[in-house]
Amino acid sequence: MMEQEEAGRSAAAADKVFTFEDKNTEEKLVVSIPEVLDPQHGMHVWPSAVVLAQYLWTHRAELKGRTVLELGAGVGLPGVVAALCGAQVILSDSSDSPECLQNLRRSCRANGLHRVPVLGLTWGDVSPDLMALPELDVVLGSDVFYDPEDFEDVLVTFVCLLRKNPKAQFWSTYQVRRWDLSCVQVQLDEFGADKPELAGSGLPGSHSIQMMIISQEEGRG
Repeated sequence: MMEQEEAGRSAAAADKVFTFEDKNTEEKLVVSIPEVLDPQHGMHVWPSAVVLAQYLWTHRAELKGRTVLELGAGVGLPGVVAALCGAQVILSDSSDSPECLQNLRRSCRANGLHRVPVLGLTWGDVSPDLMALPELDVVLGSDVFYDPEDFEDVLVTFVCLLRKNPKAQFWSTYQVRRWDLSCVQVQLDEFGADKPELAGSGLPGSHSIQMMIISQEEGRG
């Protein structure tokens, strides 16, 4: 029964091929990524993933032997590229998305990566799997700042990883999206808020606070 279900899901997948080239050395890397016709965001390649993968290809000499974790990997293009460039890669996506995790495994198999672990890591959840990760050099995130509701959870996860791995870096790409909004930053000294103590309290203290006025752009609506 499991084999039949897997076959059915695989039949719905179509491989998308990406070719990364170095014009100077004539090196080339061909990557095949299975995409699935599914409403879930993580089942196909997004523009930001290709940009991050290109960055990894360009910096492939820095990846050899380094331990890399991709958060919210989706179909895993950046992580797969990093692994093919010699990094020790761990791919992850939400533990609540088993179909997405299964498709990540397909991406690995499609590129001959049979030893790349795939983990269910949910943003904001300090799980045993998160805490058991090995020492990391680089954390990848492609368009993980897609949904504003997830921003804090993504940052909580990365800060947790950074505390365990103080020398790690977060390599991330995101797609700029227009919301037809106008944003004006208001300087704190314009309204007497550039002080560590306000309204008879000890706040904001040493915290960095910004004030913005957001409104709909003129001519919209």
